[in-house]
Amino acid sequence: MPGQVETTVLAQFSGRNYSIHWRRCTKFFFVSRTIWIGDVHGCADELSDLLEQLGPVEGDTVVFVGDLVARGPDTPGVIRLAKQFGSQAVLGNHEHRMILAHDALRSGGTFRLGPTHQALLHELSDSDWAYLRSLPLSLEFPSHSVRVVHAGIRPGVKFEDQEPWTLLHIRSLTKKGAASDRYSPESWAASYKEEPHIIFGHNAQAGLQLHPFATGLDTACVYGGSLTALVLEEGQSPPRVQERLDCIRSVPARRRHVDYGPLSPKVAP
Repeated sequence: MPGQVETTVLAQFSGRNYSIHWRRCTKFFFVSRTIWIGDVHGCADELSDLLEQLGPVEGDTVVFVGDLVARGPDTPGVIRLAKQFGSQAVLGNHEHRMILAHDALRSGGTFRLGPTHQALLHELSDSDWAYLRSLPLSLEFPSHSVRVVHAGIRPGVKFEDQEPWTLLHIRSLTKKGAASDRYSPESWAASYKEEPHIIFGHNAQAGLQLHPFATGLDTACVYGGSLTALVLEEGQSPPRVQERLDCIRSVPARRRHVDYGPLSPKVAP
């Protein structure tokens, strides 16, 4: 039948399921996907590995949960790949910190940065800076019942009332329910029981987090863990925790890029 050989080759190349609707026996259409990727932190090689495994094609949407930059060896390469795939991304705390430092530099002031961040300040092009400055604090994906922020939210607070600091930094809640950037075995997400589903990153020490109403994708790639994505087909909402692992894809870090941070992160399988 005309088109069958071509269809088989494309299916193997893309590495994913598809639906075929024959029109005059030659045309077919893929089921599009949304791909959310955890904190990359300058690990361009690992990002390339993950994208090669996932094989995004036209119609797919690639989304980053922030912290594309810093600590790893090739932030410009990460931004280049993000642009190449027409990706969306939210602002992470590391992008925010770099923007503040860049603003200080341009105005003749100073801003305290660590050595790797300081070096990165002079590596990024004008186009890179424009990309970082364009990133929003959140993104909405109504067809998936998903909201994306970098770090998380404070449960029980209307989203429009969330503090920007919370969206960029929260990891846990204090005993009084306030937002905290400290690591705790119990994430803020364990207390979140609302809609939409939150997809986030930021918490490398916690690793992959699968909660009923939230998914954390920072699996500590820059620290030698893995780089992880959640992949949903068009119109699909995040499934229950027990089935959500079927939607997780990851690649191992090629090496531990920094000599600090989590030593034994909980990485994706």
